[in-house]
Amino acid sequence: MLVCIFVSAGAFAALYWRHPPPVALTTGTLLSPPRVLPDFSLIDQDGRAFDGANLRGHWSIMFFGYTNCPDFCPTTLSTLAALTQRLRGENAAVVPQVIFVSVDPKRDTPQQLAKYVPYFDPRFIGLTAKDQDQIAIMARNLGVAVVVQPSADKDGNYTVDHSAEVFVLDPGGNLAAVLSGPFTVEAMRGDLQRIVAARRG
Repeated sequence: MLVCIFVSAGAFAALYWRHPPPVALTTGTLLSPPRVLPDFSLIDQDGRAFDGANLRGHWSIMFFGYTNCPDFCPTTLSTLAALTQRLRGENAAVVPQVIFVSVDPKRDTPQQLAKYVPYFDPRFIGLTAKDQDQIAIMARNLGVAVVVQPSADKDGNYTVDHSAEVFVLDPGGNLAAVLSGPFTVEAMRGDLQRIVAARRG
């Protein structure tokens, strides 16, 4: 009987290490294996081209929004700023680059992003495109819904509805996790540590 128990335990351990249980995140889902991103080409706040090569070699956090967003976008960017500030203060092994992708390229020119993004953190990267179609392709590749609402007043002001997920990209430029909230510094810090550990393991 004891032999059976030891054999069963050994078989279970072998199965566990071959297929470890999925890593549970507080704010989202770890993708295993990570998802390869299709090629893309956007423009950063300095007017330079930004593509998949800029994602390689370091961890990244990507978030979609726009500078005229009244509440959710600035709140999330503020949380991400507090997160990276804390990680730097702790001398964390991984401090991701934060990338803000505008879903409103018509108004969010590189010049506009250059004014807006550094307000949260001068290290943050703002991305836009020459037209809405390029943003739509990038958003669709990540499963981000973007809907430009018709102008609501005589001044031509409008809103852009968009998904609120935050995307974690690994140093290979692959999508490692999708975070859906709620977003707090403590929760995101813990999840980032779990994601990095899972990839290294």
